[in-house]
Amino acid sequence: MGVRLRFTLLYGVLFLISGAGLLLIMGVFSFSKTQSVPVGTATSATEQIARLQQQLDDAAAVQARQLLAGALVAMAVMLVVSLVLGRAAAGRVLRPLRTITAATRRITADNLHSRLAVAGPADEVKALADTIDDLLGRLDEAFQAQRRFVADASHELRTPLATMRAAVDVAEAKPAPPAEVGRLAGRLRTELDQLERLLEGLLVLARAQHGALDDRTPVAVRSLIPAGVPVEGGDFVTVGNPVLLGRMVSNVVDNAVRHNEPGGWMRVTLEPGTIVVENDGPVLDPGQVATLGRPFRRLGADRTGSGTGLGLAIASAVASAHGGSLSLQARPEGGLRVEIRLP
Repeated sequence: MGVRLRFTLLYGVLFLISGAGLLLIMGVFSFSKTQSVPVGTATSATEQIARLQQQLDDAAAVQARQLLAGALVAMAVMLVVSLVLGRAAAGRVLRPLRTITAATRRITADNLHSRLAVAGPADEVKALADTIDDLLGRLDEAFQAQRRFVADASHELRTPLATMRAAVDVAEAKPAPPAEVGRLAGRLRTELDQLERLLEGLLVLARAQHGALDDRTPVAVRSLIPAGVPVEGGDFVTVGNPVLLGRMVSNVVDNAVRHNEPGGWMRVTLEPGTIVVENDGPVLDPGQVATLGRPFRRLGADRTGSGTGLGLAIASAVASAHGGSLSLQARPEGGLRVEIRLP
């Protein structure tokens, strides 16, 4: 039961109670009669006066009953009118709240700078709108701070990585480096590559989760699929950031290839608004599969490989940032089914 309906019923019940009280008072006064027949020896004159008095009392009783019936009919009509007027009044009272609700729904992470800016007297509705505006201001500042942190972290972390990689290259370039130094340099370069992939994945994930989607353009989904991957179905077009959308599709496809069984199969199916990536493999636990869309979630040590544990989390965040969704399902016959829905 909505607030408007509750207000309407409240107005109707209050009118009904007040009308019933008014009718009760009218009935009490209308049906109370005063005995005016004199006490004493009855004469012809007094008998005639008594008959006239009785006739007057009967006429008054009939008139009172007619008045009461008319009042009941009028009360029923006014009850219906009061419900209609109460609904209109409740709608007018709640109109600012509906405006606030609609404006709040239009505000997303991409336009947190928008405000309700409700004008009017300093009443409870305006106080609520001002409170929401203050909350949006704090959220906007928090999102801006996180975006600045992502940008600063990207710059600050890439610099020492590049410095360490250059130091390794210089050490290896010296004449006849010891074999142990060469092995250590190779291991260090491998770890640096892994760290760089992890850093890049974290930055892409943060960018997608905080709605930093610049350069939205129409994108043909088939063009996002890596070359050499078998594709079934027809193409469709979505609007979004081509770089992030390409990263989303490539992450899902790479995950299907990396975690496939030797000699297994993998296919991509395109339907209007849907990308389905399936592969062959062992039978997976559906409960564990449901958590693969979170960062650093993996299925056992044999499935970790050299990955960062961010591939499907990035894909899920990119799909959500574009108004879509990513769902994971363990195939009963083995393997994984990833379904991406895009507008």
